[in-house]
Amino acid sequence: MNGVAPDAREGFEQLFRDTRTDLLAYIMRRSQSAEDAADVLAETYLIAWRKLDAIPTGERARLWLFAVARNLLLKGASRRRSRHALVERLAGELRSAHPLHAPVEDERSRALGAALVALPERDREILMLTAWEGLTPKQIAAVVGTPVNTVRVRLHRARTRLKRDLTTPRRPIAPRARYAAAKRGR
Repeated sequence: MNGVAPDAREGFEQLFRDTRTDLLAYIMRRSQSAEDAADVLAETYLIAWRKLDAIPTGERARLWLFAVARNLLLKGASRRRSRHALVERLAGELRSAHPLHAPVEDERSRALGAALVALPERDREILMLTAWEGLTPKQIAAVVGTPVNTVRVRLHRARTRLKRDLTTPRRPIAPRARYAAAKRGR
């Protein structure tokens, strides 16, 4: 920190104070553990420190940090997916061969979870940024690097699909069809 101008250091410290709570909440909701979240948060601010001159001013600085954190989360997720591909495949095979009983949830939570998982990942992310982070379409566009109109369209479609999936009753699978499906899966 010796070669940094005092006003730049103060600006960075103020940015940190102003954004750390929201940014940590965003990262925590998307991390597998508190340790992973702490690592991503630290790396986000390290990148910000290194690129101090590139950080925009005002509200755009906050969104810039969200975008950096998002990119780090995506890179980490990609690494984990490739590293654990075999483990995931084996776990899936074990689950289908020996179904585990999931913890009891209410019907509403299960339906919402299933409807969210059914959304394309891009749409689910935009919906969650709106609902959980309270970001506007313009702010989301800055975070995900997508035009505002695209965000608005995806948000509208995601909400419409989520509403449809939550209000349309699902037909249960007939026992014979369930047996045939299970047999094909072996």
